[in-house]
Amino acid sequence: MEQAKQAGATITDPAHDTFWGGYSGHFQDPDGHLWEVVWNPHWDTIE
Repeated sequence: MEQAKQAGATITDPAHDTFWGGYSGHFQDPDGHLWEVVWNPHWDTIE
């Protein structure tokens, strides 16, 4: 979220705890597109 903000995005919903045990937040990029950033400590990642 901080990287998006520094790149010119507008934070529309700051990152916060969610009911499902992770974090979520939204931002709008300089072109007007809305994005959601999520993280959940229980998700498996593929490397």
